Amino acid sequence: MPISNQQVTAHRFLRILYEDSYYPDHLVDRGRAILLELCERIEDERPADLAGLYVLTQAATEEFNALEGEFDSAGSEFDTVAREDIGEDFWFVARAYGFQDADSEELISGREW
Repeated sequence: MPISNQQVTAHRFLRILYEDSYYPDHLVDRGRAILLELCERIEDERPADLAGLYVLTQAATEEFNALEGEFDSAGSEFDTVAREDIGEDFWFVARAYGFQDADSEELISGREW
């Protein structure tokens, strides 16, 4: 299902990670795919409240948890820069879909990074 939210389609996810060669592009691509899949799920499932949104963001966070090991194996890591870039994109997604009151920490509370 193509994403219909114009804010999302115009957004450059994980911009900071793409701009730094320390983060392998093929793995950043996978992180971007996780965020786009999150957007697709939000559009498909249309969570009615923050609790519903948090269920979706936690599933995406778990995917990032799994991806972290691959960054480590590639000689990279989810350092402070990466953690902030990823977290800010989760928050961007929440706001883009009208969840202005979403707690940025709660969106990714299941993170292991």
